[in-house]
Amino acid sequence: MKRIFKTLVTAMTLTVAATGVAMATPSTQIWIPSTDVQGFGTYHLGIDNYIRATKNNPTPTTRESNTYDIGPVAGFLPFEKLQGEIGFDYLSNATDANDNHPWSGNIKIGTPEDSLFKYSPAIAIGGYNLGPAQSIGLAPGVSSGQNIIYGLLAKTLPAAGGIPSLGRLSVGYYRGAERALRDADGTSSNKGVLASWDRTMTEISDKLWFGVDYLSGNNANGELGIGGSWAFSKQVTLLVGVQTFNPGYKLSTADGNALPGGKPAFTTQLFINLP
Repeated sequence: MKRIFKTLVTAMTLTVAATGVAMATPSTQIWIPSTDVQGFGTYHLGIDNYIRATKNNPTPTTRESNTYDIGPVAGFLPFEKLQGEIGFDYLSNATDANDNHPWSGNIKIGTPEDSLFKYSPAIAIGGYNLGPAQSIGLAPGVSSGQNIIYGLLAKTLPAAGGIPSLGRLSVGYYRGAERALRDADGTSSNKGVLASWDRTMTEISDKLWFGVDYLSGNNANGELGIGGSWAFSKQVTLLVGVQTFNPGYKLSTADGNALPGGKPAFTTQLFINLP
């Protein structure tokens, strides 16, 4: 399996060198990227499902179809205070328009907390859903032309009231392709805020994690997510969660009373780490 991942990463790197395009979900919280970065020489395979709370809508732009994502990520920088990961994904929502462009990619570079100076936050910059520009921006990552670039800061809160830590807060900003990230009536909505809180629930088990994340912007990716994960081993973790897309969005006849991100979804995410 390790040899397979090395072959995939090598092939992807050669493609990047030849085309200038990175080949798409990076290390994440529930939906948004995190400041976590895959360690050097380690490999991560994510298998994600986003299951709609309602039946498919006959209008594709409402993204009522379920979405499936599988892709590897590999750490590529051998430094303690500067880390990097690169990966690619195959994403599909079983609609012809999106399946024409199922491949996308990601890259991230980051520094851990306290690495620059005492009490310095973790910092990450990167891009995801990268690929040739497309004129559509439906299911997240399915349109590789979203070309989202982001920056994030994160800091773990200190212990309080006998609790080892109050968790980690993250905040950042993103910007993507105007032609791909639009609201339901076609107006460009290609930038916004990333934010999250997450915590390992050590008072219950070191294997239990809980998080909440948010991505602003009235586009296909805007959402509020909540979820938790359980690490069955160092190699296998399962996350389950619920996502509400475009919270607070005011429906109107101009956008056909359709949310840009569609109906809420239930997500399961299986993570496999090597070695």
